[in-house]
Amino acid sequence: MKVSVFRRAHFNAAHRLHNPDLSDEKNLQLFGLCNNPSYHGHNYVLDVKVKGEVDPQTGYVMDTKILKDVIKTEVQDKFDHRNLNLDTMEFKTLNPTAENIAIVIWQSLRKKIADSLELSVRLYETENNYVEFDGK
Repeated sequence: MKVSVFRRAHFNAAHRLHNPDLSDEKNLQLFGLCNNPSYHGHNYVLDVKVKGEVDPQTGYVMDTKILKDVIKTEVQDKFDHRNLNLDTMEFKTLNPTAENIAIVIWQSLRKKIADSLELSVRLYETENNYVEFDGK
């Protein structure tokens, strides 16, 4: 039997959606206000889901304190109160769309969470817009 464990975290970050291979006109057409050269920000909400067998010794799928610490180190410490385009290595050449942010977060967390556990992330850019990635 598998059980899912969830942890929610928050971070605030600015970004600009822009593809340098496209013209300014095309970027504006594709990304609208999100292409603002002065950037814009979001109060992101991140839900991390870890699914697996319950350890008979501990009763845990994963200790939520450990999950909290991994999220803090791998996500919040890297992205909170940052300009994703300018302040992070992950998005120097990668357009920081919600989809790409979710993939980057998943990849970073995946390295720190046991391979025996399933992992998915859900990233809310606004209360109405969110993306989800599970590595597939």
